[in-house]
Amino acid sequence: MSDKGQVDTIKDIHWLMDILQNIDVGLVVLDRNYEVQLWNAFMEGHSGVSPQLAKGKNLFSLFPDLDETWFKQKAEPVFQLKTRTFTIWEQRPYLFHFRNSRPITGRSKFMYQNTSIIPLESVTRQADHLCVIIYDVTDTAVGKIDISRANQTLSEIQVRDTLTGLTNKSAWLNVLENYYASQQQGCLLLLDMDHFRDLNHALSHQQCDEILRRIGTGLKTLGDEQHAARFGGEIFSVILAGKGADEAMQIAEKLRRSVLSLGKNSQYTISASIGVAERLDDTPSASEWLSNADKALYHAKESGRNRTSLFKR
Repeated sequence: MSDKGQVDTIKDIHWLMDILQNIDVGLVVLDRNYEVQLWNAFMEGHSGVSPQLAKGKNLFSLFPDLDETWFKQKAEPVFQLKTRTFTIWEQRPYLFHFRNSRPITGRSKFMYQNTSIIPLESVTRQADHLCVIIYDVTDTAVGKIDISRANQTLSEIQVRDTLTGLTNKSAWLNVLENYYASQQQGCLLLLDMDHFRDLNHALSHQQCDEILRRIGTGLKTLGDEQHAARFGGEIFSVILAGKGADEAMQIAEKLRRSVLSLGKNSQYTISASIGVAERLDDTPSASEWLSNADKALYHAKESGRNRTSLFKR
């Protein structure tokens, strides 16, 4: 090779090393024993480990929190089959636990990472080294997480009553249809506040809203499996999953007393009427089942209010 050729080769190697050290991705070369052979400036900057310290060290001794079993399961096929593999932040947030490089403006304490693991062949065509490439995808990840959370919030708004936090009517009716189709035993409960319009005139809207909120809180204690909802206005509905008529009436009576206790320190009576309908073998539809609960509620109202009533044919 001519002197000029040697100079050009040295220049090429110098440029290549300069690129490897300054490229904005992490580069780690490991040998078959998982000992570090190359550690670029990105890795040094984010880990605090210098190339001199990393050189020749076992990767798992440098990073004890790195899951050795998992990493080797990813890396061994790269060595043996000479095929590349990768990880994405959705499956595993990071390979190396690095702090977010923008902790003040960023919304994540750590760096989200995508990684590629590629085989490096020797002159004998054996893959006796591999290169781990670390991509900082924190901005992308945080953006997607924010969008996902926003969509989840929108979904919650679509199915939740904003005042009580219970399921709203339309979402609850879908749950009712699905529950009816499952052919499980259960009872429906409809709770309607007595003379609530009069209370609205006597009390402030804020006080009446607080009454509804407290009823909603009480219904939440029944558990998610009981599917409570604000059916509309001052009416609440509950699917008492797996409950027979006797147990459902006990729950209804407990709820009635709980509502009545809301007015114990007030000059106004706060009460509710409750209708209960058991799902019978010959109940033809979910709407008919709901209609039976409504008939029981009507009976409780007609019987003087502040009562519980079970639907009977």
